[in-house]
Amino acid sequence: MNLSSPAAVRALMSRHGLRPRRRFGQNFLADANVLAKIAAAGDLAAGDCVVEIGSGLGVLTQALAAAVGAEGRVVTIEVDRSLIPVLAETVGSLKQVSVVTDDALSLNWPEFLSDRFGADRLGRIAVIANIPYNITSPLLSTLLPHRSWFRAIVFLVQKEVGLRLCAAPATPDYGALSVFVQYQAAVEIVANVSRTVFFPVPDVDSAIVRLVPYVDPPVAVADEALFQSVVRAAFGQRRKSLLNALSGDPSLGWSREQALAGLATAGIEPGRRGETLSVAEFARLASFAPAPLNS
Repeated sequence: MNLSSPAAVRALMSRHGLRPRRRFGQNFLADANVLAKIAAAGDLAAGDCVVEIGSGLGVLTQALAAAVGAEGRVVTIEVDRSLIPVLAETVGSLKQVSVVTDDALSLNWPEFLSDRFGADRLGRIAVIANIPYNITSPLLSTLLPHRSWFRAIVFLVQKEVGLRLCAAPATPDYGALSVFVQYQAAVEIVANVSRTVFFPVPDVDSAIVRLVPYVDPPVAVADEALFQSVVRAAFGQRRKSLLNALSGDPSLGWSREQALAGLATAGIEPGRRGETLSVAEFARLASFAPAPLNS
């Protein structure tokens, strides 16, 4: 069943009495060229294992199944139960595809991956998804702590979010999300995608983003929780200097003297702003842990 056109998608949904649901941020991809680019970004080959998040109508699922072949495996996760009958029609005959009805944000990922693929697939699974734009950040926060399982993560996201993920320090798009993701993975925008290839047409353009998780992050962080707290504090009030942002953040709990000492230890001027710091500089700053925190 060829679903790589808006007309085919509309006909399929009409036949099942369905409409796109705003609750789930549903904008269905319908373009063969973009589908091919997403599969290529995952560097898929025959026999590979893929987790797809957001099965939708099975359009991308079909492309992924074709890429991995009959000996591969595609486990596709869909939270919207009303789409399960559609998926039975569009991908039900594909033996390499398994449909799971669940919420990807609430899964126990190590258990899920081990059960579905086996521990011998550690570090060999690709995650590929055309996801609702509003869950990009929480989904990355859910997946990346388990990055040792994945060789690649490919997301079709809002273009502005893609720019944030890849942003360099001292640029308008650089923020806490940039730092968190770039600490854990190499990130690149593979291609930009026009809004016109979706049904219904969204208000924004998109981008295909590829993340390759690090086996060992490029910078040393002894306490990842503290690292995250420091980054959040630094970006919490972007117009403030680092000294004021760090000492004024109640969740971090550093006094002005502690913040000064930490910045001095890291070799960072206290008058700088958070958006000018590289990932490596944030790692150095987080290596200073006043004891006790929140005292």
